[in-house]
Amino acid sequence: MTPKSMNFGKVAVLMGGRSAEREVSLMSGQGVLQALRSQGVDAQAFDPAERDLVELRREGVERVFIALHGRFGEDGTVQGALELLGIPYTGSGVMASSISMDKVMTKRIWRAEGLATPGWVEVHNAESTRQALADLGQPMIVKPAREGSTIGLTKVTHADQCAAAYALAAQHDPLVLCEQFISGDEVTCPVMGTGDQAQALPLVRIVAPGGNYDYQNKYFNDDTQYLVPCGLPGEEEAAIQQLVLQAYRTLGCRGWARADVMIDASTRQPYLLEINTAPGMTSHSLVPMSAKAAGLAYPELCVRLLANASLDCNANDIARP
Repeated sequence: MTPKSMNFGKVAVLMGGRSAEREVSLMSGQGVLQALRSQGVDAQAFDPAERDLVELRREGVERVFIALHGRFGEDGTVQGALELLGIPYTGSGVMASSISMDKVMTKRIWRAEGLATPGWVEVHNAESTRQALADLGQPMIVKPAREGSTIGLTKVTHADQCAAAYALAAQHDPLVLCEQFISGDEVTCPVMGTGDQAQALPLVRIVAPGGNYDYQNKYFNDDTQYLVPCGLPGEEEAAIQQLVLQAYRTLGCRGWARADVMIDASTRQPYLLEINTAPGMTSHSLVPMSAKAAGLAYPELCVRLLANASLDCNANDIARP
């Protein structure tokens, strides 16, 4: 049975939510909703910031497409609630979602598995941020450990910027991460599937104005260039795809995700930055671009992701309210 011919029953597209990425989530969710409906799926919008998730069961929802980004959507909390409700959902399960949202835990696991990721230090105040700059070198990235979309991120080049950079990141998360800056090509690599069946899609190379791929340039400006094909040598692209697959499987991800990678300009060593288990699906988003290059149109991509919706636990073993 092909995904397009499957009867999914009533589907809810979760969008909006309570995170700092609410605005982007609403854009992603509307895109997914329209795509699913165009393919004959009985889909409806559902905003967890406005409605209780228990209503999903009351309304007879049989599958959920998670188009939430950030905390309370991508961090295992919603996934746990859907497990209790026994409703299959897109993307990774509770543990993989939770770990992947926490950049510090993600890095610890990758480092333990021998996967390259930039050096980092956890900091708790402006003074320790200045010490991190001395240890990691200039420039340095300061960011919240459990946010996405470059929210609260600062590129620090001088010690006198550390206090403001820490304060900005701490506004979004008490856990602040200082990270070694890697200068070179920035690429992203989507993955679809689970376990040995997971496949890496084509890389997208990102060329942002002034090298500043911030929130505005990600979602609202048209000056950022997205190159797919990425223009890298074939062997280099294949090696990065394999690295991303290892990173994905190591964290126990399933369904889909997108990993961000920096390639050192002098050594060509790729470094894993982070992995997103509920990537954006807006008009500026990178997974749809990569999927299109692989011959997968946006509506078909959405249907395939929905077809892979699942639970960590057997729904038959869960007592439903």
